[in-house]
Amino acid sequence: MNIKKLTLSGLLIAVGTISGHLIYIPIGVSRIFPVQHTINVIAGVILGPLYAVGTVFGISLLRNILGTGSLLAFPGSLFGALLAALCFRYTGKYTIATLGEIIGTGFIGGLVAYPIAKFLLGSEVALFFFVPPFLLSTLFGGTIGYIILKLVAKHIDL
Repeated sequence: MNIKKLTLSGLLIAVGTISGHLIYIPIGVSRIFPVQHTINVIAGVILGPLYAVGTVFGISLLRNILGTGSLLAFPGSLFGALLAALCFRYTGKYTIATLGEIIGTGFIGGLVAYPIAKFLLGSEVALFFFVPPFLLSTLFGGTIGYIILKLVAKHIDL
């Protein structure tokens, strides 16, 4: 167990959980959460796949328990963080990690949200209904994550 990664994961879980009910944009039956995408990129780059997925799962779980999130938080955050981490692991580039977040959340997460909405939430939506709002959110949040990483990288070794 890596204490530094565990500590940063805990801090990111706290920030993501606390800001969950403060900073979001409701679009349809989903809540767009740009801070989550920022955390996805940062966790993916700094923590790697396992800790990144654990971190965003913790955020999604706590937000659901506290009533500040929905089940749709899981597909977007998990796929986005995982792809961001894998893209960074294999390329070492923040831009590719951000692109991984955008693809993971915007496209894969948006498509996986459909069966969750249909079968678990009872919502009648089209297959691609969640892709545009997820893409909008991840483009904004992922870009913020990229900018933060570029600023932080100047001062510490990432």
